[in-house]
Amino acid sequence: MAIRFNFAIDVVERLGRERPGDEALRAIATSGNRESLTFAEVAEGADNVAAGLAAAGVGKGDVVMTMIGARPEWVLATLGTWRLGAVALPGAEQLRAADIALRIDNAKPILLLIAERDRREVEGALRLAQHAPRVLEIDRGLPTGAPIDPSPTITDDAALIVFTSGSGGEPKGVVHTQGYLLGQRLQAEHWYDARPGELAWCTAASGWSLSSRNAFVAPWITGAACLLHDARFDPGERLEIVAAEGINVLCQSPTEYRMIAKHAQLVDWRSPALRHMLSAGEPLNPEIIATFHAATGLDISDGYGQTETGAVAGTPPGSEARPGSMGMPLPGCAVEVLDPAGEAAEQGEMCMDPATIPTFFAGYLNEDPIDRAARWHTGDRVRRDSDGHLWFEGRIDDVIVSAGYRIGPFEVESALVSHPAVAEAAAVAAPDDERGSIVKAVVVLRDGHRGNDRLARDLQDHAKQVTAPYKHPRAIEFRDELPKTSSGKIKRAALRAEAAGAAQR
Repeated sequence: MAIRFNFAIDVVERLGRERPGDEALRAIATSGNRESLTFAEVAEGADNVAAGLAAAGVGKGDVVMTMIGARPEWVLATLGTWRLGAVALPGAEQLRAADIALRIDNAKPILLLIAERDRREVEGALRLAQHAPRVLEIDRGLPTGAPIDPSPTITDDAALIVFTSGSGGEPKGVVHTQGYLLGQRLQAEHWYDARPGELAWCTAASGWSLSSRNAFVAPWITGAACLLHDARFDPGERLEIVAAEGINVLCQSPTEYRMIAKHAQLVDWRSPALRHMLSAGEPLNPEIIATFHAATGLDISDGYGQTETGAVAGTPPGSEARPGSMGMPLPGCAVEVLDPAGEAAEQGEMCMDPATIPTFFAGYLNEDPIDRAARWHTGDRVRRDSDGHLWFEGRIDDVIVSAGYRIGPFEVESALVSHPAVAEAAAVAAPDDERGSIVKAVVVLRDGHRGNDRLARDLQDHAKQVTAPYKHPRAIEFRDELPKTSSGKIKRAALRAEAAGAAQR
């Protein structure tokens, strides 16, 4: 049943009244300048921006798109949008003109707030798009005005549009409601675990699902402060900031953890305030978790969620992480593992009951609402162990069938990453006349190593020792980098298509 709720009012304004002088947001600009805002200042800023947006013609239900980066202006623009009962559409600055145009034409925002540095791409997008929103550059300031009465909203009202990564096709707009924001309390308490007085940093770029729920929503729900850093990822700098700012909770993508392990010096790194590390977006290899544990004494708690579902599984705070596992279903979330016949199984597709997921989406943009009474099929193949922990094996389409064996790509990738020469790896099926398919691995090496036939044989032998021999990659290709979506997910479908095309030539 829908209830009255608005995140900007019921969370932010409440904190502004109850803890007005406590730090809410700390921001580090591209220049290195630091800024700190209290909960009272954030609440007042959101009220003023809401008035400015209303004066610019934004009303309840209208879409406001942002391309601002990890800056306080992004947070205030989002809060002001929600306070009006309007819908926020965050856009990552990694998007190019065609990506932006797709979002503009699908979501039809009434207003586009951008940073000056993104103007060229936005102008290119507007030449491609059919819809023409009003565009405001925010480097001279967000639109503001005298505070006005907020628009009452209920949990069924649309609040957020997040586009899928596009790893399996054209990105689709996922519509979330105010109830999605309220529902973040579940993962905020049972996975993210930022506490009052602590500083949490979710490093995901604005525009992606992880950032939308964990950059500031989850920390503020549990009373913690959040950090924003408006700069490109640099492994060494990342460690310096965590230590210097006293980060207590760090949430990064698997790619970022892997790149830090590859390029940064973890051996002598110390960050006494760091209490909790998290990873989400795709599975994190156990070997990387072990590397960070050796340096910090802390586990990395993996979690699972889709853009459509929000977080539904994770390693509970205070429990020992099982490297390679994405934890257990969050309390109350009905998660099943089903075989192709729809029967419960130890291995199979991960499915769930939408009625038990407080962050389940309302539907895809410009499509009919989702039937929340129907079982949701994730398309992910997982294994559930005897204790209820879930282990990701790959997208159903990514599973490799070779000589009758079903091989999850993540197992192969983890085996390869455990070799000291390997930074990243992706395993895909490549056509083979005898076996139907073989495992092909595309490998990125650590600094100081060169790919050659001898190393390829060494990696094959290593994989045979670490995992079942039939899973070892019979073909290995070395590359400088893996193809990824703008949100950092490996494009296995693209690698698979390349392998199939090469076999036909």
